[in-house]
Amino acid sequence: MDRDCLRPLGCAPNIWWVSDHQADLSRPAIAPRLVNLATETKDLRLDLNRSACLVIDMQNDFCHPHGWLASLGVDVTPARTPIAPLQNLLPQLRVVQVPIVWVNWGNRPDLLNISPALRHVYNPTGTGVGLGDPLPTNGSAVLTKGSWAAAVVEELVVDANDIQVDKYRMSGFWDTPLDSILRNLGKTTLFFAGVNIDQCVMATLQDANFLGYDCILLEDCCATTSPPYCTQATLYNVNQCFGFVSQSEALIQSFQRS
Repeated sequence: MDRDCLRPLGCAPNIWWVSDHQADLSRPAIAPRLVNLATETKDLRLDLNRSACLVIDMQNDFCHPHGWLASLGVDVTPARTPIAPLQNLLPQLRVVQVPIVWVNWGNRPDLLNISPALRHVYNPTGTGVGLGDPLPTNGSAVLTKGSWAAAVVEELVVDANDIQVDKYRMSGFWDTPLDSILRNLGKTTLFFAGVNIDQCVMATLQDANFLGYDCILLEDCCATTSPPYCTQATLYNVNQCFGFVSQSEALIQSFQRS
């Protein structure tokens, strides 16, 4: 087929080339960009062209001193510790063209897809400040799409070329287009960052593993407001069952050596 006569249809690399009478479905292979990454258990060889980074729930409600968790009396200081390593890592991921996917809790204002069981977790008496309720600090709607409460913390820059996916559960894969997006982009290896490491990060990573993705948890880019033993259990389980654990600096060094 003469590609000059055809037009692209789809999202690279999942593209057809079409005309009125022809369709090229061959999807030519993309040359790999290989790097070597040290993890706690093994040295890995990765293809950057098949990799993406998921940044989970680095939002005001979880990380800001005027956000939802803080209004409930939670010390959010630990949840802010990924900010500095992410400020260093994310620009370098963009340089090597590894997509950054912001997977943020962003509910519908009417909460029509949220069950009573899910709402009970965050408002067990029905009288507190739960999903969709106004924050006592500034009136912003808790974890509601488009609100200040659900926005990424101002210290982290969301680039126009980054990808944003709203989630409605602890897992970023449940009832969202995340899996379809990653498969359209041809991504098989995922780096994980964000909060809380033992809840939304872990749930998303587990589902990614179940769906067949290679999972690498960037320990220094994750945190939790839970007790320390929750982090210890998460790291153990990732290494034992679901993937690998590494550090952002090791990932950056892998770019520089390639």
